[in-house]
Amino acid sequence: MKSCTFGCTVVVSVLSIGLLLASSSPAQTSQDPHTQQLVKTAVQIELAADKADHSRWQYRSTVRRADGEFVYQVVETDHGSVKKMIRRNGQQLSPADLDKENQRIDSFVHDPSQQAKKEKDSQQDDKRAEDMLRMLPDAFLWTIKGEAPEATTLSFVPNPDFKPPTMESRVFAAMAGEVLVSKPEKRIQRISGKLIRDVKFGYGLFGKMEEGGTFNVERRSLAPRIWQITESHVHIQGHILLFKTISEQEDEVKTDFRPTPPSTTLEQAATLLRSEPGPQTARR
Repeated sequence: MKSCTFGCTVVVSVLSIGLLLASSSPAQTSQDPHTQQLVKTAVQIELAADKADHSRWQYRSTVRRADGEFVYQVVETDHGSVKKMIRRNGQQLSPADLDKENQRIDSFVHDPSQQAKKEKDSQQDDKRAEDMLRMLPDAFLWTIKGEAPEATTLSFVPNPDFKPPTMESRVFAAMAGEVLVSKPEKRIQRISGKLIRDVKFGYGLFGKMEEGGTFNVERRSLAPRIWQITESHVHIQGHILLFKTISEQEDEVKTDFRPTPPSTTLEQAATLLRSEPGPQTARR
C-alpha cells in the first residue's frame, strides 16, 4: 500500500476540501480549448505517474496547527507509512513522551486491525482523489495567465455548465485560482485557490465552508518522474463533517527526503524511527 502521493494528498486535501487560492480572477464566460487540453494532458500524466510510482521515502514533517507546532519523522513502506513525533512547540519530547510514541508505533505495527483500517482509509482517499482529478478539466474554465521557460501558469474560475455529480464536487462551483504546470514534463507543480462564496451541505446541517478560505500546495521533483508534495497550507473556516481527515487550519512543510530501502517492513520502519535522534532543530 503506497502512502498518499499527488493523486491522494493533493487532490483529497485540495479538491475534496475545496481546491485552491484565487487571486482576483477576471470575468470569464467561455472555455479556452487549448488551455483545457493542457489541463487534460497534465491530469493524464499525473494519473499515469501515480500508478507507476512505487517509490518510498523518509522525510521530516513540520506541522503547524491551532494547538501548536509538531515535528515528525516519517517512513513510508509498501505496507503504509509510520511516523513518530520528535519535537513539540520547539522542544524535544521528554523521554517519557518518546516512550509513549514508541509504544504507539509498536501497537500499530503489530495490530493487523489498525493496519487494515489505515489501508481502507487510504484506498478510499485514492478513489476519491482519482475521481476528483478526472473532473478537473471540465469543472473550471481555464486560461493561460503566464508563460516562463520553466512553467506555464494557468488560471481557473468555476464552469457554470459543470454539473457536480457528488456532494464533494459541489465545492468546484465555488472555487477559483491558479495552477502551475512544469515544462517540459507537464507535471502539476503548484495549486492555489480560494473559496469565492459559502458552500453549505444539507442547508448547513452537515457542514459549511466559508467564503475566503484558501489552499496552497507545492511539489518538487525528487527523482526522474517522481514528484512529491513539499508544502501544503490549508486555511478554511467552517464546520465540515464530511472531511474528517482534513484539518481546516494546517500548514505542513516536508524536508530531508531520502529513499526508504526496498522491501522495508513496518517493523523495520519502527526500528528506524526508534533510532531517530530528535535533533535540536528540524533539518532543512
